[in-house]
Amino acid sequence: MSINSFISMFDMPKESLQQRIKWLVYSFLLINFALYIKTDIVVATHTMKHGGTFLEWTRSFATTIDASAWVFLLIIFELETYALSEEQFTRTKAAIMMVIRIICYVFLVHTLYALAVYIYEINTGNVVQDVTNLCQLLGKDISYTANLVYSELDAINCKSLSAAKEFLYIDPPIFIIVTDAEALVVINELAWIDLIEAVTWLLILFSIEALVWLQDKGTITGSFFNGIKLAKLSFYLLLWCMFAWDEFMWIAGFFVIGMNLDQWSDEIKAKTEQYDESKAEQNSKTMNIAR
Repeated sequence: MSINSFISMFDMPKESLQQRIKWLVYSFLLINFALYIKTDIVVATHTMKHGGTFLEWTRSFATTIDASAWVFLLIIFELETYALSEEQFTRTKAAIMMVIRIICYVFLVHTLYALAVYIYEINTGNVVQDVTNLCQLLGKDISYTANLVYSELDAINCKSLSAAKEFLYIDPPIFIIVTDAEALVVINELAWIDLIEAVTWLLILFSIEALVWLQDKGTITGSFFNGIKLAKLSFYLLLWCMFAWDEFMWIAGFFVIGMNLDQWSDEIKAKTEQYDESKAEQNSKTMNIAR
């Protein structure tokens, strides 16, 4: 079932329903974006409490930077596929959007870099020497992490956070974040999942860019065009199977762009049919005059 067929099931004009879905999804995405910022700030109070280099700060806020890029890309796709008509799409606007698009791509590549560094760091952690209990680390300004939750050690939580007898630093060379072997397995798995997710989203982005480029050239059919649409759907399904609700709003956001592309395809088809009818009518008149 196509997006347009799905929309036709509702007793509402297609255009009206698309707009309502679109702005509802965008509103939730902005709320989601704010939560990402809050989470990065909370984590940074533990990982960056002693400061760091520019790249260390950007790695600490990699999720915020990544989400910012996706928000701006959604805005660009919205402008390209719906908001701006061909007459409004000037060279200046196109150049501005291209600059923003390039910056967003740099941010998304930075996400891969940040995740790669993080995976390297947590897999090269050093064992905390001569420590068999978290309470032995009190007074050293150290935080413990497990399941993406960071806790600064104090006299109360040091007894309950972990029952392990061995701990590891996972933030060389700063050494202010510790975890245990069991928690490290989960941390490592989540980090690899994040990396796979980031790569999959980039593949989705490339497929959308290709579809926008093809439709801008008037191509809305053919095996290559349909193959890209199928690949994009496959990437969405992969994200859904792996991340379910966590990715739902972002999948919905780019589903909206898919609705825009379908509407754009309908407009191209209508113009093509109108042109063919006009050309056929003109040829008929020419033949009659010739007779």
